[in-house]
Amino acid sequence: MYLVNLGDVDWDVSQAIYHTLARLGIEALVICSPKQQYVSVGYFQDTEKEVDLDYLEKAGLPLIRREVGGGTCLLDNGQIFYHVIWNKNNTYFPKKFSDIYRMLSVPPIETYGKFGIKTDFREVNDIITAEGRKIAGLGGANIGNSMVFVGSIILDFDHDTMAKVIRVPDEKFRDKVFKNLKEYVSSMRKELGEIPPRNDVVRVLIENFQKTLGRLEPTGIKEDTLRKVKEVANILVSPEFVFRPTTKKPDRVKIKSGVELIYTSHKAKGGLIRTAQEVVEDIIRDIGITGDFTMNPKEGIEKIEERVIDAKRDKGKVLERIGDAYDEGKIDAPGVSPEDFTEAIIKESPEGQ
Repeated sequence: MYLVNLGDVDWDVSQAIYHTLARLGIEALVICSPKQQYVSVGYFQDTEKEVDLDYLEKAGLPLIRREVGGGTCLLDNGQIFYHVIWNKNNTYFPKKFSDIYRMLSVPPIETYGKFGIKTDFREVNDIITAEGRKIAGLGGANIGNSMVFVGSIILDFDHDTMAKVIRVPDEKFRDKVFKNLKEYVSSMRKELGEIPPRNDVVRVLIENFQKTLGRLEPTGIKEDTLRKVKEVANILVSPEFVFRPTTKKPDRVKIKSGVELIYTSHKAKGGLIRTAQEVVEDIIRDIGITGDFTMNPKEGIEKIEERVIDAKRDKGKVLERIGDAYDEGKIDAPGVSPEDFTEAIIKESPEGQ
């Protein structure tokens, strides 16, 4: 496996690099930090519902969608990214996301420990301090014929900007978001009172990953690969991808007796699930599912949607179909079960209530 230690890179490259290596089938550990601050939305999220786009425009913050699940992230030079890319048939790595997270959370946990910060893994995909503050979020996905695992060492965190990035119903609610971010999201600066030298943190992080992954062969990025990175970056920032229609909406819907558009949400252990459904005479005729959960393969969400269409909006029948989709698609969604998707779909209360 290669070691690709890039240092500071352009913000879009910091996301596109692992997407590109995964597509090319190159197994590697990538270490980098973005030069500029930007916002990244998760693969299954509905960008317009999750992000305050007016604020991003005013602040000049770039926006990108990643092919990894999870929630909206504010990313900048105060974080050191680590990306692990491997062939999905590589038997050295576990198959289940939960096992991958546990295995690959060890290097960052040991790195924090080296600098005097005691941390631990918390299901589904967080690294937390001894006091329970989040100090890293982890993510994983299938891209091409590869698997990727991503996370970061948080040197410092901009709580104020993050609170402004998230779309909220009103400013009073934003104050609560800021208060919770300050209380529950930590960093090396917050824990230690200062930031250790970046080069020392990177060196220790690489040493700890080598204990888990074995010997890593340092390498650079070839010109043709860099061109591919830029091509992939253009896709990830394109409006077509950033605002892709994650929630299906029928072109023409005549609302009358027996015809409803139903919007629901359900908070599972592994993340928020949102649905938009067209229901005719209690039959689900169309459905879109979004959220900040993680799923492997990521195409599994389409299989769930396909299986549910034309099902009676009944708990037993919906659960049976989603269970079949899990089996057929070999779906692995940490903290999100067929029962959670069923609960989200048949929930009677409107979204957000």
